[in-house]
Amino acid sequence: MSSGPAGHVARSTDRPHPETNGGKPVRMSSRVFLRTSDGVAIDARYEPGAALHDTSGTLSAHPVFVVAHGFTGAVDRPHVRRIADAFARCGGVVTFSFRGHGMSGGHSTVGDREVLDLAAAVAWARSRGHARVVTVGFSMGGSVVLRHAALHPGQTDAVVSVSSPARWYYRGTAPMRRLHWLVTRPEGRVVGRYGFRTRIHHRDWNPVPLSPAEAVPRIAPTPLLIVHGDADGYFPVDHPRMLAAAAGDQGELWLEPGMGHAEHAAGDELLARIGEWSVRRAG
Repeated sequence: MSSGPAGHVARSTDRPHPETNGGKPVRMSSRVFLRTSDGVAIDARYEPGAALHDTSGTLSAHPVFVVAHGFTGAVDRPHVRRIADAFARCGGVVTFSFRGHGMSGGHSTVGDREVLDLAAAVAWARSRGHARVVTVGFSMGGSVVLRHAALHPGQTDAVVSVSSPARWYYRGTAPMRRLHWLVTRPEGRVVGRYGFRTRIHHRDWNPVPLSPAEAVPRIAPTPLLIVHGDADGYFPVDHPRMLAAAAGDQGELWLEPGMGHAEHAAGDELLARIGEWSVRRAG
């Protein structure tokens, strides 16, 4: 694979939608492999959704949503496709598989170097012609969108973090204790590879990355929405409250009654509200 900058397209397959402009296709879906700044190939997919074109074929002001999935997710997983379909009602959508997931290369670092994957996806989304980019992350992806916005200021126009942890190494719930076994034990990583199709890096973090709570104050003035369920079985409500406290007046917290964890728990009505908030706040 040839060298290139982050977001560089290594392979591309464009598929025109039936709408035409003077006989030429004006909406294109794409499936590509992007290269991150550290050389990992990332499987990514673009759908124009509600993005409209004027008579010159230029994209309108509809935003593009870049969706960051949770741990063990992937671009083709049904729950990720459902999220993409919901946001496509409000604009274009880029979905991708984090490193170590699906057809992407590399190994998962469980939220550390995944920031580089998101940066490549955001750069590619911007290259599709959209004036505004909204990042929306779930669980691990929720922590990644927070850290990306803090470490790469100006790359996004609004940030939505759903079901994110606020701090690292949390083991206070049974699901998180199982996840730590999966990540830290050799036999757990075998289960991850063959049971969840997720390749997990064997090395510990060194250094420990900036935590989500530490990242949040650096996101301003970019609009930030924190979404969490009060029935989340992974991270109890002290996590979103810690994030909201770190954000201060620059962030907004939605604590959703009866909602569980991440993509599987996000209903259509909530996704529609997130889409509407994003269109309104992204400028």
